Amino acid sequence: MNNRSNRIYLASRSPRRRELLRQIGVQFDLLVFRVGERGEDHDVDESPLPDETVEHYVERLALSKADAGFRRLRWRQLMPRPVLSADTALALDDEIIGKPSSGDVARAILERLSGRTHRVLTAVALCDGMRTRSLVNVSEVRFRTLNDAEILRYVASGEPMDKAGAYGIQGHAAVFIEEIRGSYSGIMGLPLFETAQLLETFGYPVQA
Repeated sequence: MNNRSNRIYLASRSPRRRELLRQIGVQFDLLVFRVGERGEDHDVDESPLPDETVEHYVERLALSKADAGFRRLRWRQLMPRPVLSADTALALDDEIIGKPSSGDVARAILERLSGRTHRVLTAVALCDGMRTRSLVNVSEVRFRTLNDAEILRYVASGEPMDKAGAYGIQGHAAVFIEEIRGSYSGIMGLPLFETAQLLETFGYPVQA
């Protein structure tokens, strides 16, 4: 994927997803709302549906973001290329845990994760205007027991605030993690194995 015709769009503000795509040599342009352009991403409702499983939730959001991204591409009259999107959520006791809305919520989430194993689910989706496909990665993460002081220090750092489950495995929270089973990149927010599979399905092979 080393020429202009093989570029895709990434419908995500996440710097971690940008880093991961660059890691495997995928050429992309960002496709997000500009400041002042139609406000925020109101075309995707991130509220869980009644009795919705976390697997269905992350896949629904990733598919919705890819479809919405392609509509945005047409609205801006940009060159048509596949739009890649992703969504990540945590599951603890079968409850969906997203991004914290405040420091107090982040602290409460971390207190619940302390000393326990939770699941991290990331769905990745690709849309080219004619078809939209998705894959879901599921990993397990075990936290060591955290004390109140280190939870408060971590929350005060601000790092939990834009991350599902109130932590980032690639940041300071790495010292909280006793064990992972699954995909490190999936826990970061973009499972590279599944991403490469989707790209190949759409005729965009990732070369090792």
